[in-house]
Amino acid sequence: QVQLVESGGGLVQTGGSLRLSCAASERTFTTYAMGWFRQVPGKEREFVAAIKWTRDNTYYADSVKGRFTISRDSAKNTGYLQTNSLKPEDTAVYYCAATVSTAVYSPSYYPMYPRQYAYWGQGTQVTVSA
Repeated sequence: QVQLVESGGGLVQTGGSLRLSCAASERTFTTYAMGWFRQVPGKEREFVAAIKWTRDNTYYADSVKGRFTISRDSAKNTGYLQTNSLKPEDTAVYYCAATVSTAVYSPSYYPMYPRQYAYWGQGTQVTVSA
């Protein structure tokens, strides 16, 4: 069973930065797209960013555009979420997710919904203090 292992969360002050990482437990695991979502207690899981593995198409929630950057290292089968200019409202548990669906090859396929992902990390807490 492939697992996604996240790291990089923590406590930062407003305006600070964190780099989240998400690595597949098996190097032979083929990722077609990776997404980052976040969740706070009592709310639904929220889309943050996604990247298609083959063409580097990237997608961002409006709330993080210009502050967060998603990237990937195919050789390491690892995805990253660079978070800059953090705000208290960014506080949440951040989850990475991966899909092996070839549907991502379609230009009109936007991997922005939890139901589109089959594999999930355990979550990493990001806390931004005021």
